[in-house]
Amino acid sequence: MSQRRESRKVKVGKLYVGGDAPITIQSMTTTDTKDVNATVKQILELEEIGCEIIRVSAPTMEDAYALKEINKNITIPLVADIHFDYKIALEAVKYVDKLRINPGNIGNEEKVRLVVNAAKNNGIPIRIGVNLGSLERELFQKYGYSAEAMVESALRHVKILEELDFYDTIVSLKASDVPRMVQAYRLFAEKTNYPLHLGVTEAGSKFPGSIKSAMGMGILLSEGIGDTIRVSLSDEPKEEVKAGKHILRALGLKKDGVEVTSCPTCARTNVNVIKLVEEIESKTEKIKKSVHVAIMGCAVNGPGESKKADIGIVGGAGNTNLLYKDGKIIGKVPQDKIVETLLKEIDEMRKK
Repeated sequence: MSQRRESRKVKVGKLYVGGDAPITIQSMTTTDTKDVNATVKQILELEEIGCEIIRVSAPTMEDAYALKEINKNITIPLVADIHFDYKIALEAVKYVDKLRINPGNIGNEEKVRLVVNAAKNNGIPIRIGVNLGSLERELFQKYGYSAEAMVESALRHVKILEELDFYDTIVSLKASDVPRMVQAYRLFAEKTNYPLHLGVTEAGSKFPGSIKSAMGMGILLSEGIGDTIRVSLSDEPKEEVKAGKHILRALGLKKDGVEVTSCPTCARTNVNVIKLVEEIESKTEKIKKSVHVAIMGCAVNGPGESKKADIGIVGGAGNTNLLYKDGKIIGKVPQDKIVETLLKEIDEMRKK
């Protein structure tokens, strides 16, 4: 891992993005924002499994009005996503912890000034979000679909804010293909010290989208680039949060929650590893305490992995499945008691 890029530290609600702040996981609601109860319910469910910043779309003034009640009923920072209508931004800024806008598509200079001044007065940062699929026409004609076009677009928007003496800015440069996304973030990171929100936009469904996101974000995070992330999936938002947690854990950038080490199974396997892993991960996804669990099918790699874990199970013939805790064998567990036993041990560790 490279040393983390130095970036400005920007306050977003009760959290910070950039500087020495931990890398945060974001997602976005799929509910109708005007439906306050449904939106709050979804956000609270995402909070439970580790979402740290939530974004909602506000395409109408009614959506902007709803933000007040939504924010009163959640505990994580709320971001309003607004395009084109500066009046909606002026209303939303009263109730949220961050605006996601592109100054260039809000309107003329006076409209932009009003929004930026409102953000200043309310202590609200702004995220500039550049997507490869929605570049300015002249940039597309000059560069085509390229990382250079994305960077120039982002710098244009940044300049607008800087000319208005606004610097609490976070920037994203998202593309749906990994190489251009990575190149864009690298180029922009060399030119500024603004904090960066990472993402592969329109990544696709859960499986391919998670892989694309892990590749793009993993490359950048391993180079020290990136301050907050979102995995954009055509799936339930909770899948975005879970994928984001796994990406950060894989790089050692997040230590909370239950992490499972498990074997891929083969003819030596003495327990149903796949079923066990699915059940343990599902039943522990809301746990915040860092617990490392090993679920291994046989005695080849099982003992070594279980000794490294906080709690581990090594499959054996019949009912000779060995239970490890803190590197030592503490007993044997029958097949039908493995999940129950692991959950009990995890719960005890969680309470410590």
